[in-house]
Amino acid sequence: MNHPATEPGGHDPFVLLGGTIHDPANNRDGVVSDLWIEDGTIVAAPTDPSRFRRVDATGLVVMPGGVDLHSHVAGPKVNAGRRIAPHLARKPRTSSQPAAVPTIQSTGALYAALGYTTVFDAAIATGAAAIATLELAELPILDKGFYLLAADDADLLAALDAGDPAVIGRLIGDAVEQGGGWGVKVANPGGPTFWKQRRGDHRDLDTPLPGYGLTGRTLLERLARGVATTGLPHPLHIHTANLGLPGNWRTLAETMQTLDGIPAHLAHVQFHSYTGGELDADTFGSGVAELAAWFNSHEGLTLDVGQVLFGETVAMTGDSAAAEHLAHTTGVPWHSHDLWLEGGCGVLPITYKEKSLIHAWQWAIGLEWFLSVDDPWRLVLSTDHPNGAHFTAYPVLMQLLGDASFRRAAFERIHPAVRDRSPLADFDREYSLQELCIITRAAPARIAGLPDKGHLGLTADADITLYRPNDDLAAMFAMPAAVYKAGQLVAEAGQCRSLSPGRQLRALPTQ
Repeated sequence: MNHPATEPGGHDPFVLLGGTIHDPANNRDGVVSDLWIEDGTIVAAPTDPSRFRRVDATGLVVMPGGVDLHSHVAGPKVNAGRRIAPHLARKPRTSSQPAAVPTIQSTGALYAALGYTTVFDAAIATGAAAIATLELAELPILDKGFYLLAADDADLLAALDAGDPAVIGRLIGDAVEQGGGWGVKVANPGGPTFWKQRRGDHRDLDTPLPGYGLTGRTLLERLARGVATTGLPHPLHIHTANLGLPGNWRTLAETMQTLDGIPAHLAHVQFHSYTGGELDADTFGSGVAELAAWFNSHEGLTLDVGQVLFGETVAMTGDSAAAEHLAHTTGVPWHSHDLWLEGGCGVLPITYKEKSLIHAWQWAIGLEWFLSVDDPWRLVLSTDHPNGAHFTAYPVLMQLLGDASFRRAAFERIHPAVRDRSPLADFDREYSLQELCIITRAAPARIAGLPDKGHLGLTADADITLYRPNDDLAAMFAMPAAVYKAGQLVAEAGQCRSLSPGRQLRALPTQ
């Protein structure tokens, strides 16, 4: 590539010449063409091209910048994660692996070097919105936003209990506008109320919350409708009940059925797709087949997977009850940060092992979801960073999806009982580059409600990633040739070239 040593402001007009463009939103699948960039956006070819700097992109794969719809990068839970596992938070200088919970500055640089230009934190308590905003202001390069755990607030819970749509909508709009958020997240609907009353996990959707007539099921339905009528760009973001528990596939099935016909996004479904427990005849395993069949035949819902990949990481969740259960199960130290009526979080270190029966099932169940969903436009690639794996492991996940032989070799290394029972061995599907572009860029941008991102059409933000083609997809996606954010070169061959500030994405409710 022909980059000058200095680029004044990084915003001079330029043209990327002869790149192989993957732009699913505009039906371009490997089309060799030019891209013209001016003032941070993509523009039409000018009548006088002489003032545009020329950048040779011949032979390079050109995609929009990546959009991470579900991650954890700011707020009390992330800061607790840095403290609870210092051996993971500060890697030796000789290590090539990033910290499990990087500093806010490193987070932006690592995402950009990977080809991502937008990120959303998926769980910020309303009481922590101000500090999360300050932290995200220090996250360089990326545009960023967050979803508020507004349903943990006592006033909104009371309104959901009363069931007045106008009051529900007003409180949702006020929470998002005053908190500077992009959307609303619910973690374990109603569960925090049970947990605060020392009543353990909230294990079904139909038991009334202590002190309310409201059930988890009614909470989900009224909250999802409220978010839809408030005019927020992203539908209700749902972490449903019973995360990580055997038999919880039934809860996810009930959640999907409750939301039939109501726009909603289902978060980290891998952690909600397990058989086992008292109601299932078999042991711990996969409930994906029935769940995916229902999902494929009912439009209106979208999901991210929350893929587990093997190695050390830190688990963090706005579902304190789930974190407590996991800590007691594994015996590791854990941290609970509670803002009482305004939400909280649970944090603990975790190591996923290939030969662990449970961890191998989690790995296989996530991949089964990816390979079972028919429409990639309703699916988002995620590891629920850092819960299932660090976001820098995304290239390995892309190779698992796009290279069946690589996936089969990995499958042969996991726990033998999972190899015997998992349907993953029967999947020959391979994601194409176009489909990988959809689930990492076009689909998350569309689901998030970002019309200027995730595509390379006219007036789109000039967030662009260039890759060198490689049959080794992990190597290809791990080190882009160049990454542009708003038309500025921010990373090249894995190295940051600029730590320019990104924008805070804030929604403006219409109600």
